[in-house]
Amino acid sequence: MAGNSTDYIKHHLTNLTYGELPAGYVRHGEHGEEVLTESTWTLAHNAVEAKAMGFKAFHVDTLGWSVGLGALFCLVFWLAARKATSGVPGKLQNFVEVLIDFVDTNVRDTYHGKSALIAPLALTIFTWIFLMNFMDLIPVDFLPAASSWIGSTFFGMDPHHVYMKVVPTTDPNATLGMSFSVFFLILFYSIKMKGAGGFTKELTLNPFNHWALIPFNFILEGIGLITKPISLGLRLFGNMYAGELIFILIALMFTGGLALGVLGGGLQIVWAIFHILVITLQAFVFMMLTIVYLSMASESHDH
Repeated sequence: MAGNSTDYIKHHLTNLTYGELPAGYVRHGEHGEEVLTESTWTLAHNAVEAKAMGFKAFHVDTLGWSVGLGALFCLVFWLAARKATSGVPGKLQNFVEVLIDFVDTNVRDTYHGKSALIAPLALTIFTWIFLMNFMDLIPVDFLPAASSWIGSTFFGMDPHHVYMKVVPTTDPNATLGMSFSVFFLILFYSIKMKGAGGFTKELTLNPFNHWALIPFNFILEGIGLITKPISLGLRLFGNMYAGELIFILIALMFTGGLALGVLGGGLQIVWAIFHILVITLQAFVFMMLTIVYLSMASESHDH
């Protein structure tokens, strides 16, 4: 039971990875060992192979679900804009208008500069992250099992080697990718609003305005600048990864007999209801911190 439980958890927490295995790599499969005579682009059969693929590997499931949910977000808002009317609005228009008003209010209250990009950026961040987080509410076995069936039926793949993590925000590559995009915007707005010289002075003459302390100031301000995207991405990843792991552990309770199964069913409902708050709050926090960081970057050096 312990071995099966461990394999079950590892399978659900492993990404569907596509990358290049180097020449000479020994693959271990059901039919024995296979030594690759040349570098080969392929799907990883386990986490060890995914690690061997190195930095050039792609998490197919993370990319697929994040891009797909982004496209869904664009489609829904396009449909709302296409059918928008100045008369009595429909349900979709009402929903989109409420969401836009909510984001716009937070932007106006938090961002103290002037930029036409901030409000659309905040709206995109909140909606996109919420949709990615929302995938955590889908039963943990449904999409992975469907993916295994599709892979084995139509592509002749071993179902045990078909992985599918359906929550992109449980992948640090996705969360850190988004947070470092925010980091580059921080740099852009800092230089745009303060100038290269003003931004340099901010990094070297704060908090102590003395030439002798420039190295200390630069290290202190540099660390503070770098930790912003790292903490932004890791906060979202940590909360969503923990939530997904709890769902997986609850799912394991259904294999422990009738009593544990009934308890697991109740815990699953309670955790799912609570998790609705978690997934919404994490999207909101990421959006608000982005607005705050960009507002700080947009303030003049005199402030």
